[in-house]
Amino acid sequence: MSFTLVLLGTESCHLCEQAEELVLSALCQFSGELAFIKIDIAEESQYLASYELRIPVLCHFDSGKELQWPFDKAQVLLFIKEVLD
Repeated sequence: MSFTLVLLGTESCHLCEQAEELVLSALCQFSGELAFIKIDIAEESQYLASYELRIPVLCHFDSGKELQWPFDKAQVLLFIKEVLD
């Protein structure tokens, strides 16, 4: 299974910036076990219809798991642990 987390958002979204900070802070505790990428849904039309009103959303596509905003660092850590199990 792939261990890539994806943050769906847009470039000018202040909530997305907050979410990214939380995710990066949480990922520090997992020393390279997970990859992290951001997808700007404004540039990726396949995500726009499903996520435009829900961003930011943290996703693990291989498992189908999603963490909807609002979330805090503790929730991100729990999400990561669920993905790794």
